Amino acid sequence: MFPPIEPYETGLLDVGDGNHVHWEVSGNPGGKPALVVHGGPGSGSSAGTRRFFDPARYRIVLFDQRGCGRSTPSAADPATDMRHNTTEHLIADMERLRVRLGIDRWLLHGGSWGSTLILAYAERHPERVSEIVIAAVTMTRRSDTDWLYRGVGRFFPAEWERFLAGAPGTPPDGDVVGAYARLMEHPDAAVRERAAADWCAWEDAVLSGETKDKFRPYGDRPPAARLAFVRICAHFFAHGAWLEEGVLLREAGRLAGIPGVLIHGRLDLGGPLRTAWELHRAWPGSELIVVEEGGHLATSVTREHVLPALDRFAG
Repeated sequence: MFPPIEPYETGLLDVGDGNHVHWEVSGNPGGKPALVVHGGPGSGSSAGTRRFFDPARYRIVLFDQRGCGRSTPSAADPATDMRHNTTEHLIADMERLRVRLGIDRWLLHGGSWGSTLILAYAERHPERVSEIVIAAVTMTRRSDTDWLYRGVGRFFPAEWERFLAGAPGTPPDGDVVGAYARLMEHPDAAVRERAAADWCAWEDAVLSGETKDKFRPYGDRPPAARLAFVRICAHFFAHGAWLEEGVLLREAGRLAGIPGVLIHGRLDLGGPLRTAWELHRAWPGSELIVVEEGGHLATSVTREHVLPALDRFAG
């Protein structure tokens, strides 16, 4: 990875409905524009992702999606209206940011939920996308969400039972994600905090084979960031991300002509490899790299493939 760098320009973009999206730019002001689309939804951007790009050749743009990171207002505040936080809003925010920065076309990089938002944006605005590099492919279909918050429980039965117990009254075949979304809107702060802790404990359990319990990617977050993350996640997933089921796969033909590299770990329990395979088959000209020892997280074995792809597209 490249050495740490700091942004040379930052700002808050007024995107309407009382929301302001935080953005930053680093690297070469005259370099190839690249946008990093973070996961979650609601995780916020990470300064470490700047290091994936050659700062001499890339103009690196990071932003925090609505309600998380340094964007305002925070979803951690129960008064924040979540009606104005949907996939359509995020696509529009990305376009506003592109126009604000005077960028004609940009490379898109991200993974997990970020891949869903990348695909939704690129299929809406293919003329604005030069290349795409995705690590850990997801399309946030209802079937994908059901796998992550129910199906994969067959590998973690005790942890899944605890996750289900965190939403009392929800049957094993019921809408556990919707139940957590309602808990995150509860007027009692203690109820919201308990639900956020239980949700993050489940997320960490799914990743425990990769982390070896040495750290908790979700549970170790600061309390406010954890609340915002879970509230946004549950809100999006309970509504199927406001996407018609399977639409990103059906419309993948719109990506024809956009060079794309899909990097996916064979050991990704939260997002099975089949999702990346289906997208690769439907996206003309895309390249699929299966990381035999890789999981969901952006570990060194995954970065070994992300870095050369970004280097190749730098021009």
